[in-house]
Amino acid sequence: MKIKICGITNRADAQAAVRLGADALGFVMADSPRRVSAETVREIAGHLPPFVFKVGVFVNAPLSHLRKVRDYCGLDLVQLHGDEDDEYIRALGPGVIKAVRVKGGSLPRLPRAAVLLDAYDPKMRGGTGKKCDWQLASRLARERLLILAGGLGPENVAEAIKQVKPYAVDVSSGVEMEPGRKDHGKIADFIHSARSALDAAI
Repeated sequence: MKIKICGITNRADAQAAVRLGADALGFVMADSPRRVSAETVREIAGHLPPFVFKVGVFVNAPLSHLRKVRDYCGLDLVQLHGDEDDEYIRALGPGVIKAVRVKGGSLPRLPRAAVLLDAYDPKMRGGTGKKCDWQLASRLARERLLILAGGLGPENVAEAIKQVKPYAVDVSSGVEMEPGRKDHGKIADFIHSARSALDAAI
């Protein structure tokens, strides 16, 4: 199972997350309190070790702009939180994660990409701190690789893994002191709880 720490805005938080065992780091490149510039992402990425995935998070970005940012920053994956359709996803090629927000206990049509399941909020595209529908997520995780997000934190990630059995878990606000600043102790607790839950399931 993989662990992604999202909403990284600075080198110290990035390096702490990697040191503590994160497999992937997310950089929000859309309107958000956690937004970072391409220059900052490129600088942070230059100090990361191999085998740590760099994920850029975008919302309805023009395709040409996203490609330029992806290349400039050296992103391994892009994560889409807008209204991007299958044609847009195909145009990006491999390495795409599409966020799907759960509303009313049912799923919209699933994209032809890796799926990140998140909670719905009428105003925010992600990082809401709201818990996703784990029962629905569990059913989906039996059919395809699933990245679980939405309201996860050190106190509930073990139970989420036990119930859903996702391919990966994604946390942002659940390990923060404030938007854009990570609590390194919470990151450590989150990763420890997630790994312990995985070990217990083996």
